Amino acid sequence: MKRRIVEELFPPIKPYHSELLLLGDGHQIYYEECGNPNGVPVLYIHGGPGAGCDAGARRFFDPKKCHVILFDQRGSGRSRPYTSTYANTTEHLVKDIDRLLCVLKKDKVVLFGGSWGSTLALVYAIAHPEKVLGMILRGIFLAEKRECADYLSGQQKSSRFPEIRDRFLEKVPISARGNPADYYFAMMISDDQKVRREYAYAWTYYEYARLQLTPSREKDLRKEILAESYVSLAILEAHYIRNFCFLEDGFILNHTHRILDIPTSIIHGRYDDVCQVENAIRLHKELPESKLHIVVAGHARSDSEIRKKLISETDAMVSRFMK
Repeated sequence: MKRRIVEELFPPIKPYHSELLLLGDGHQIYYEECGNPNGVPVLYIHGGPGAGCDAGARRFFDPKKCHVILFDQRGSGRSRPYTSTYANTTEHLVKDIDRLLCVLKKDKVVLFGGSWGSTLALVYAIAHPEKVLGMILRGIFLAEKRECADYLSGQQKSSRFPEIRDRFLEKVPISARGNPADYYFAMMISDDQKVRREYAYAWTYYEYARLQLTPSREKDLRKEILAESYVSLAILEAHYIRNFCFLEDGFILNHTHRILDIPTSIIHGRYDDVCQVENAIRLHKELPESKLHIVVAGHARSDSEIRKKLISETDAMVSRFMK
């Protein structure tokens, strides 16, 4: 019997359990469980860093088939302390995922991550390949120094939105434009709350205005940004990118031999302005058994063609692992 292709978001659901998981160094991470507790476990890994999860993230998964686990990474969303960069590195986040899965008594999970979430999913899989059933990855970010440096400078050569790049740089004195992320970060940890929010908003606008094929109207974009955890997104994204995501240059592609046997679907927008499509192609070459889908879209998970592929590929992978 031919499997039905699922392409639309599932109806909104609420978690049946949520909690703050206390870690040993002052951090608490928020997590929640949705769907079928006896279903295939799927761990949603949000982007940013710092974006946190939202209710819309739950709708990519069939609640009858999936045990959906969502969590806000250190300093993000509902985790505490909010926006904290203390003891907040990629290594810490990998250990947090392992701790969370241990608490939930999950030996193996499907990893679902986009943008920075794809980075963290790959790094976790490299560290613990025996714990990963499969991966659904969107908008690949490899966290290489070149990628970070482009974002730090605001000078992506191939950007389709030069006016948005200029708006980002206008808030930086000419003397500091060699590394505007340092200036933004200093402003975002200022003692002046108004200054902190002003620069956090400007940083988030720089990213959100480039997520889709065409930018939203200013008032719609402002409403979207203010509805999200934009302060944690801005501060933690700057913190990680300034530190080249706390990874050796080329770490992911240099370690793909550890994850060759993990079923992986890669989905990337051909016109992604945040993460270049070359990243997806390079990753696919290192994982020749992976499935690569380059679609007519930007970076956002909400872009129609990306949304459809995320849902259909996730449904196919989950069905593969159902008992």
